This record gives sequence, C-alpha cells and structure tokens, in this order.
Amino acid sequence: MNRTTGSAVAGEFEGVVAVVTGGGSGIGLATARLLAARGASVAAIDLDPVAAERLALPVAADVTSEDSLRAAVATVVERFGGLDVLVNNAGIGATGTVEDNSDEEWRRVLDVNLLGIVRASRAALPHLRRSPAAAIVNTCSVAAVAGLPRRALYSATKGAVLALTLAMAADHVGEGIRVNCVVPGTAETPWVQRLLDATPDPGRELAALRARQPTGQLVGADEVAAAIAYLASPLAVSTVGTALAVDGGMQALRLPANRTDDQVR
Repeated sequence: MNRTTGSAVAGEFEGVVAVVTGGGSGIGLATARLLAARGASVAAIDLDPVAAERLALPVAADVTSEDSLRAAVATVVERFGGLDVLVNNAGIGATGTVEDNSDEEWRRVLDVNLLGIVRASRAALPHLRRSPAAAIVNTCSVAAVAGLPRRALYSATKGAVLALTLAMAADHVGEGIRVNCVVPGTAETPWVQRLLDATPDPGRELAALRARQPTGQLVGADEVAAAIAYLASPLAVSTVGTALAVDGGMQALRLPANRTDDQVR
C-alpha cells in the first residue's frame, strides 16, 4: 500500500503503519517484530517499550490513561504520517475465584484489559478512518470461551473483549475498518513464567499447563503474532468479526484423559 495513492506495492505490509500496545514483551513484542519484518512501520506502546526499540518506534504510554494514549497515537501519526493497524495487546493477569479478588482488583484488571482497548481504539479511530487498509486486532484469550479454574476475573475481562470485538466489527465495517481478535491458549510469555515461578513446584505446574492442551505444549508467542499479522494484513479484506483460535485445540478438541505421548504428537 502506498500512503499517497492507496495502490498495492510489493511487500504485504509495505507502507502500513501499525501500533502495538503491550509491545514491550511477550506476544506484543513478537507481533511488533513480525510486522516490522514484513515491511510495516511499527510503534510499540508500553509502560516500558525499551525491548522493542531496535525494531519499532518505542512509545511509553499507559493504557489506563486516555491522555497518555492520545498523546502516544499523535506521536506515531506525526512520525509516520498516518495509522493503518491497531493491535490492542496490552493486558494483565489475575488468579482466583470470585471470592478471592477484591473490588479494587476487579477494577484494576478491567481498566487495563477492557478499557485499555476502548481508550486505544478511541484514540486510533479518527486516523484509521483515513486509511485504505484499516484494521484493529484485539488480543483475547481461550479463557473467554473455556471455563478455567481460578481465572474468574481474568476470564470475565477476556469474555468482554470477545463481545467488544464483535460489536466493534459491526460498528466499523461500514467505515472500512476491519475488527477481529486472536484467541490464544496458554502461551509461553513472561507473565505465564511469573505465575509458574510463584508456585511451590513450577515444573509440575508447567507440566499441568501443557497437559491440558491437546497438543501437549504451550502456544508460542510467535505463533500468536503470526495470527495477528494475518488478521491485520491488507490481504485479509474479507476477514472481519472473526475470533481466531491459536490454542493447540483447547477449545474444540476433547481427547481421552489417558492418551499416550505418541497420541499427543
């Protein structure tokens, strides 16, 4: 895509400007790296975006602040001349049942995981409306569609992200803005590693996480990034209102509990 003419040029993301929130680590960093490798001009928005500075424009911002996000998006548009893709990836986790998390914790996680998407999208939409290849991709979770133990708060936020994605897709498809979400299973990210490290037996917990996925392994951050890149691609013009699962079959497959390693592989 050429920003001046809107015509197609060589390279899937050539001429595309992309913003990735939570772009400083994990899935966000992998996404920023992949989009940049495919030709996009990428900005990584994060509380600490330093890890992305060699492959993207690092922009420090807080998704819980409307002013911070609007200033960050303005910086990106001033630097690159526009905005075509918004990847709403910033998020935090929570563990526990409905009895375990305080009201304050509920508000904090909802503020990041749900309202962070709302704020970033508000800031981006005026610029996306001027793009010939506009796309928003939200990072959801298998927790939105599968009941997981001790994930009540986190699951509720990601269920809201799924519903919000579909509503946004309906609202903005007529403006030429495609909205989709990616639905990862348990992924190998710094956040998951921190959860494991906080347990009495991290090795045992890791084995349990792997065992609950039909493939027998955690999802790679690069795999999720590849799905995000597809949903964001100017080539995916008919993909809208889609929740793309990258979960090792966790949603759809029901395998025998006594399956062997050979069966997993």
